[in-house]
Amino acid sequence: MPGGGLLNYVALLRAINVGGHVVKMDRLKNLFESLGLKSVATFIASGNVYFESSVKDAAALERRIEGRLREALGYPVATFVRSTAELAGIARYRPFPSGRLEADGVTLFIGFLHAAPAKAVRGKVTALSTEGDAFHLRQRELYWLRHGGFSDSPFSGAVLEKALGVATTLRNANTVRKLAAKYPP
Repeated sequence: MPGGGLLNYVALLRAINVGGHVVKMDRLKNLFESLGLKSVATFIASGNVYFESSVKDAAALERRIEGRLREALGYPVATFVRSTAELAGIARYRPFPSGRLEADGVTLFIGFLHAAPAKAVRGKVTALSTEGDAFHLRQRELYWLRHGGFSDSPFSGAVLEKALGVATTLRNANTVRKLAAKYPP
């Protein structure tokens, strides 16, 4: 844990720079700092923000950040907060057999959710699996194993959100592993 009793977190933002919106990472950093968050740093320009806070309730942090971003930017930005310890566990988790994860032409994506989906939703989403797309849910994350090009899949973040019934933000598992390595627990 960082000094002074602060906890370390990563916020994963959904669609911060889409639909004609462009938010420079310096501005994003300043918005997080305006909430009293410490040691704020952005990681690649796709809405990944490391910060420290004395607040132990990640859901409360999500609500505060979402409110501040809506106020400052004028549009909603779904925010998914994980402690760096949680992120390390997500990065280490192997949702599919090694042979499938390491096959040529395969990419693993991780979708972050606010809460673990209900059992019925979990079954609905995993039933979407095909030869080219496999899905696995664990806690507040959706693991999507894509064989082939992303653009060739019938699935997208929007399609998965509809199946889940809640907002999600997707990251390539390589990005999640890099984040976990850069900001260890």
